[in-house]
Amino acid sequence: MIRTTYEKELQRLEDQIISLGSEVEANIVKSIEALVQRDLTRSQQFITADVKINEQRIQIGLDCLSLIARQQPMAGDMRLIAAIIEIVGELERIHDYVKGIGKISLMLGERNILPAISELLPQMALHTRDMLHRALDAFTNRDADLARGIPANDDKVDALYNRIYCEIITYVTENSAEVEHANRLEWASHNLERSADRVSNICEWIIYMIDGKYVELDSEIEAPPSL
Repeated sequence: MIRTTYEKELQRLEDQIISLGSEVEANIVKSIEALVQRDLTRSQQFITADVKINEQRIQIGLDCLSLIARQQPMAGDMRLIAAIIEIVGELERIHDYVKGIGKISLMLGERNILPAISELLPQMALHTRDMLHRALDAFTNRDADLARGIPANDDKVDALYNRIYCEIITYVTENSAEVEHANRLEWASHNLERSADRVSNICEWIIYMIDGKYVELDSEIEAPPSL
């Protein structure tokens, strides 16, 4: 009976990660849609939603610590709990970037987005969302190979970021009085670029959870043997 209760608690924590991750995943795209469409009401909603995301991150972390204290998990279960603590932190940070996009939208006021950037930002958001969606699948299915392959897609996000940056430089060169406006657009794209980097961090913890080894995927530096 005790083991059954313990396993249910572990499953509940996993389910909470997937639920939270799905919300963050959706908001990545929705926040950019609101920015591009200049929907200030929706943009404000992502700022408000971040309070709930933060609360969930704290509660999941506390539940993990409580489970460790009560059950003293070993080996694989301990890696799972450690990964959950780290992954929920990364999800919360990704949503901080979503919140930041909402704030940027409000700062822009009623001004329209440059046409080229209006096309590139949604593409960037879709690639980032896809990376996170597949990372959540890798977590659910314990698929280390899938997790290893996901960070390579960050190159697509980086390429779009570079294109946006070039568009902004061209715009500022031709409109020197628009530096502040251009900077805000660059911040939005930078938030997406950083979100994709956070997904790569999630993949590293998924691999640790499965294989028991923590490897920085962008450098192949392996941490000392652990649990």
